[in-house]
Amino acid sequence: MAHSENAPGAWNAPRPLLPELALIVATVAYGATFVIVQDALDHVTPVGFILLRFALGTVVLAPFAWRRGFRRPGSDARARDFVLAAVAFGVVGFAGYWFQDAGLQRTTTSNSAFITGLFVVFTPIIETALTRRVPQPRVLGAVIVSAVGLFLLTGASFDLHAGDALTLGCAAMFGGWIVLGSVLSQRFDPVALTAAQMAVLACCAVPVVLAGGLGHVTGQVVVAVGVTGIVCSALAFSLQLWGQRYLEPSRAAVILLFEPVVAGFVGYAVGERLGAAGYAGAAVILAGILLAESRSWLRRTPDSQLSGAEAAT
Repeated sequence: MAHSENAPGAWNAPRPLLPELALIVATVAYGATFVIVQDALDHVTPVGFILLRFALGTVVLAPFAWRRGFRRPGSDARARDFVLAAVAFGVVGFAGYWFQDAGLQRTTTSNSAFITGLFVVFTPIIETALTRRVPQPRVLGAVIVSAVGLFLLTGASFDLHAGDALTLGCAAMFGGWIVLGSVLSQRFDPVALTAAQMAVLACCAVPVVLAGGLGHVTGQVVVAVGVTGIVCSALAFSLQLWGQRYLEPSRAAVILLFEPVVAGFVGYAVGERLGAAGYAGAAVILAGILLAESRSWLRRTPDSQLSGAEAAT
């Protein structure tokens, strides 16, 4: 196994469970809005929704990002570094969304949900290649457990079609996106990086919308864009990036699988039922998260041991 010095020190430092809680809050925001996004996509194109959502998120977050600046305390990053990082981050994120939308048009919803969730498998592969550090055995075990739980939750099948291959590309992009978030958050302010990457995502969506159209902006679309643009993008993305500074990418990916669990319970609240296998899958995913985080509880330290600069950002 590779030595821990190949990874940022923040991933190994003892700390409270606040970063994990930040990611869980973010996934709750993502999963809770699944239904209203589905309703909005009956009226507006998927890429059109991406454009509206991230454009609003950028506008809302930009003043705060400007005041905070792009560097983390103690970082020697230059403005050029920040621009390049934001472009790479945003392009990879947009590619993931595009592959997901293209795949969803050619495969079932359950297959799309399961294959997209395989970012939990791609993340440790990309993390190992980038940091030359193999994730801890408990984290790898949690990845396997969570992938099985996701399969049960979504009721996916093993029949692969063209849409499934495109969605697999989405999972790979999202795996890279998670790794980039954990790495870039070591140098750049999470709010500034979130605002910049959303601006890139919106810009990437413009030519696609010009070519394929936006759809019809109805009241449902306005509500969905407002909620996802402010809550899921400006706030939850910032929380996620802050939390990822302190979590190795593979652990962050396992926690992010809490999103389909939340979406499943929201679906239950509006009358949808998962079935026995679905609820078993949700329980297995939760078990995977607990496995990934079990050692963190043993090395937990008081909030006072976080530096003032880290606590403020």
